[in-house]
Amino acid sequence: MEDQRHEIQEEVIDPAKLVKKVRKSRKVRKGRRKQTVFRKSFRFFMTIFLIFAFVYVSKMPQWYLSKKAYTTANNNTIIIENNRIVKSYRILAFLKLHQVPDVPIYMMKTADIERDIKKLPPIEDVYIRRYAFPARLQIIVKERNPVISIAPSEQVPPVAAYTDDGTLLGHEFMPMDPRIKTIKVLSFGNKGDDYTKWDLKKINEIQKIAKYVENYSKEHVEYIDMRNPNNVFVKIKTVNIRLGKLDGGVYERIKRIPSILPQVKLVDAKVQYLDLSWEKVNYLKLE
Repeated sequence: MEDQRHEIQEEVIDPAKLVKKVRKSRKVRKGRRKQTVFRKSFRFFMTIFLIFAFVYVSKMPQWYLSKKAYTTANNNTIIIENNRIVKSYRILAFLKLHQVPDVPIYMMKTADIERDIKKLPPIEDVYIRRYAFPARLQIIVKERNPVISIAPSEQVPPVAAYTDDGTLLGHEFMPMDPRIKTIKVLSFGNKGDDYTKWDLKKINEIQKIAKYVENYSKEHVEYIDMRNPNNVFVKIKTVNIRLGKLDGGVYERIKRIPSILPQVKLVDAKVQYLDLSWEKVNYLKLE
């Protein structure tokens, strides 16, 4: 009986403790509700703030190109790089064919501009990068490689050029940057010597002849005179070399240069040209 009485006494709950426990639990739930309301309110106001901030930032003028971007030269809005043959104003001329888009720079389409700029013969490819703050375009061009320049005489600057893929560059792209090294070829552009009709095979042949002469003479080719296709000359520092007609035997004739050039340097008289136009005979033409 005493054991049962003891167990009953242990099960009796202290009213003061119970009230204290209930109040504590109620206070915790109330705090949690406040935290939940605060977090929801904070997220709501942050969402509204971010929406207004996004709208404000997206409307800032730094996202948009200037309306005069395509018409004003020497500005920081259009940056053109890697163009040594095509002058910047020619590229800007193609931009003027387009309207400045009334959209943020990141939404701007550049495919049409790239396609138009690639119509210029010296341009092989175009890459356009878009930047913001401030909005601007970076136009990076990849130009073809000129290998031959055309002039009517040795004293006249080049009036045209050919690239290594056979593309003809007209006088509108002359003069070229002096850092671009080419083989100077003299040609009048007349019938029978119309350089505008040359194909890639002809361009490669001219390069091969210049390389042969330089390899066997150990001198730089100053120019190749092709004004008479049947009587071609190659000028190096020491002497003017007559090759005659550019037939199948021209390369064998060029190979004779190492054995003859030392003799040319020993001649006291002024040499007009070294004649290699004959198959087995070489001679010096004196002035």
